[in-house]
Amino acid sequence: MTGGFWQLAGGHRIDLSGARLMGILNITPDSFSDGGRYVEPHHAVERARELIEEGADLLDIGGESTRPGATRVDAKTQIARVVPVIRAVRDHGVDAPISIDTTLAEVAEAAIEAPASIINDVAAGTESESMLDLAARTGAGLVLMHRLREPGADSFSNAYPKDPLYDHPDGVTGIVSEFLVARAEAALRAGVAPASIVIDPGLGFGKSVAQNYELIARTPDLLALGFPLLSAASRKSFIGAISGVERASDRVAGSVAVSVAHFGMGVRLFRVHDTRQHAEALRVAQAVAEAGRE
Repeated sequence: MTGGFWQLAGGHRIDLSGARLMGILNITPDSFSDGGRYVEPHHAVERARELIEEGADLLDIGGESTRPGATRVDAKTQIARVVPVIRAVRDHGVDAPISIDTTLAEVAEAAIEAPASIINDVAAGTESESMLDLAARTGAGLVLMHRLREPGADSFSNAYPKDPLYDHPDGVTGIVSEFLVARAEAALRAGVAPASIVIDPGLGFGKSVAQNYELIARTPDLLALGFPLLSAASRKSFIGAISGVERASDRVAGSVAVSVAHFGMGVRLFRVHDTRQHAEALRVAQAVAEAGRE
């Protein structure tokens, strides 16, 4: 699915006719590539402004790391981390849409009141029974992601000795597609508007290096499910496994390469760390696509 609008809380919406960047702002001490850098609200505000200036259209703020091996963080701690940052960002005049990256409805509700307008749930509403009802009640945009297991029990993609077992005739793409369709249908039954739903195949979450690239190559099949797709490959280990770049923060070129490939297949929403480089590359990719239609 290419184009259209993503409907958010408060009657806001994001135009998906072109590339839109979701700038990552981790309010965590242990995220895999930038942990501890923005835990203080004033540092987070500076980074939020920088992300917007570099080309981010919205911000994704999270108070719990979802990297493999991460320790779980309770709702109270997440709220204490993210709500002051959301309020500070708003108080300093940043009015871009904000996404709360959490699997807990209590955290999402506090963030929406702060206010955020999108819920980015890597558990797709399976950890908090009330998450889908919350999204429906508030009108929040909702990202539903596939994962094999909780981060604490997961491994980095390049650490899997063999492909995780996905018992499906269509392999990893088939199982991811079926899961995302089931979770989207659950959201619709809860009253979430179809235009509010975005799906995420969960690159790097319970997939080997080869399986991640299979999911990328089969992006058209995922888009055919009928919902906008979030590209969230930024700095992940499966990129380093191919590019040869070990340090996560140095995997910029490989991350941009995946985003440009995704754009060429119809993806328009990108969750990224390196906004300036992605914005530049995707502007060029969009110009090429538009020239080809003339």
